[in-house]
Formats: sequence, structure tokens, C-alpha cells
Amino acid sequence: MSSRLTRSNRAGWAFALPGFGLIAVFIILPFLFAFGLSLTNQRLVSPNPTAYVGLDNYRNLLGIGLLTLEPERDEAGEIKRDEAGAPEYPRVRSLTRSDDYPQYRGMTEWFRWQSGENAKVVLASDVTFWKALANTLLFVAVVAPLQAGLALGLALLINQKLRGINVFRTVYFMPVVVSIVVVSLLWRFIYDGQDGLLNSMISKLSFGALSGHDWLGDPNTALPAIMAMSIWQAVGFHMVIWLAGLQTISPTLYEAAAIEGSSKWQTFRYVTWPGLRNTAVLVLIVITMQAFALFAQIDVMTDGGPLDSTQTLVFQAVERGYGRQDISGGSTISVILFILVLVISLIQRWLTRERN
Repeated sequence: MSSRLTRSNRAGWAFALPGFGLIAVFIILPFLFAFGLSLTNQRLVSPNPTAYVGLDNYRNLLGIGLLTLEPERDEAGEIKRDEAGAPEYPRVRSLTRSDDYPQYRGMTEWFRWQSGENAKVVLASDVTFWKALANTLLFVAVVAPLQAGLALGLALLINQKLRGINVFRTVYFMPVVVSIVVVSLLWRFIYDGQDGLLNSMISKLSFGALSGHDWLGDPNTALPAIMAMSIWQAVGFHMVIWLAGLQTISPTLYEAAAIEGSSKWQTFRYVTWPGLRNTAVLVLIVITMQAFALFAQIDVMTDGGPLDSTQTLVFQAVERGYGRQDISGGSTISVILFILVLVISLIQRWLTRERN
């Protein structure tokens, strides 16, 4: 039966063949090539021959541990305290370099918190990688729902039969057609800590009560500032997708809802949102993919700083592969990112599956 199915769909297979070929050339083969390099010590320029290292690159990136530090005590058994009254703990370096703790060898401190008298310290083999992973996941968790929700709101607003509505559609879509590099340069001037537009507006609106802030120079505000800019830049693109989905909903459904006396919220909940289900799946997956690929904004605006507060996985992969000429390290990060995105996409697909 399968052979009959194959013969009866020869035209379909013929049309699909170019697509399969492009996927194989630009997705499958590069991934297999990157996976192969991640198992070696390949460098971009090196006189040494390439050697197989197994999973060492993955262990060097993903190694993580939890260390409990007990406060130091004096001869009387009292806790030693510094001038500020805080308990004194042994240096992490003295433990990670000790033969008594071989499982922590080569690790450095990522962050710590207090647990009673003890201090809990999270160690990592590569702290920068873990910061990049945390920043990327945070960026996706914040940008994906906010951008999708804002785009849906704009699409509902411009899906009206009003005079001049095309002007608003053009205005909202305009940032999408501008290069992300150009947008990043413009917003870097806007966020400037000395005489940036944002600081000037805040100063004027507060009549000088609020002073300027170095938005991209502060580790606490650098990543949120890039999130805000990214949401603004791409919201128009997803607005158009939502708008296309809205215009596929039959007007007779809205007429029936009006005859039944439905409120605006009931109309949205029982007519609009069910009609946008497939569009929502598409928008959510596209935004997630774009968020994981965050690179240009970081490269132009902060270069991963300050204090690694804006490091991302893609930026780390490029920086290691070309900046440090560590092709195997960059390939390892690329493979991890691919698997991470694939898993999240499958979870999203399962959560948004058709239910009877």
C-alpha cells in the first residue's frame, strides 16, 4: 500500500524535494557538522592537529555544583565576624583547589545565598555560559508573552473599518523594515547615560527631580532595556500575522454574537480567540525562535556587558567561535541551543495541540 501511496503522490514528492534539499543542506548537515566539531578540540587557527575529546566540551560548559560553607569559628567555638558583623566563611578558592573536593576542581562561584548560619554557593565550570543561558531564558520568558500580547492588542485596534486606518498600520509596522543594527544604534543613543533622549524626557517630565541613569551601563537595567527595545522593534511584524488571522474569522459569527447580546469580552473569548488558535500557535513559536536568536542587539549595544549581564547563548557561540577562535566551544553551545529550542518547541506544540 505504501508503494501505491508513493506512486500516486509522485508529483507531491517532486514539489517537496527542493524544500527537503534546502532543509538538509542548511539545517541538518550544519547541525551534524557542529555536533562533530563539539566532540573535538578544533580551533580556528592552530598548528596542532584536531583530536577527539569526547564529551569534554559539554562537561566544561555544563558542570555545576552546590557547596555549603560553614562559618569559621574561633577557639572558643564562636563564629568569627568581620567589621560589619557578618559571619566569615572560608574562601571558595581554597575548597575548589583542594584535593578533598575533587568534584569542585576548576569551578568558580556563580552566586550564593544565606541559609541560616551557612552560605550556599552555586559553582559552575563556566559561569559565563550559565549567565548566558539564564539571560536567554529570561529574555524568552519576558519578551514572548509581552510581544505577542501587545501585537494582538494592536491588531485588534487596527482591525477596524475607520478612515485612515492604513496610516496607523504603516506606523506600527515601520520599525520592522528598519535593520536591527540601525535600530540598535538609535536606541543606544536613546539610552545614553549622559544626554540620551530617554534621560532628557524623564528629566523634563519630573521637572528635574529625577537624574539621568546609565541604562546600558547598569547590570540591573541593561537587559530590561534591550528587552523593551526588542519588543518595540518586532511587535509590528507579529501584529500583521494577528491581523491576517483576525480577517479570516467570518463576520457572520460576530453578527450572531451581537444578536445573542454578547458583551465585547464574551465576543472575544468565544468568537475571536477560538478563531485565532492556529495563528496564536504560529506567533508563539515564531517569537520564541526569534528570542532565542538574540544577538545583534547585544553585539551593537552592550557587547555582552556590563559584568556579563547581557550575555546570551548565540552571542557566546559567536564570540567563542570567532573571537577566541574556539570552534569546538562555539559548536558545543550551538548544539546545546539547538536541543533546547527543539525541546521547548515540542513542549509548545504539545500544549497547543488540538483537544477533543
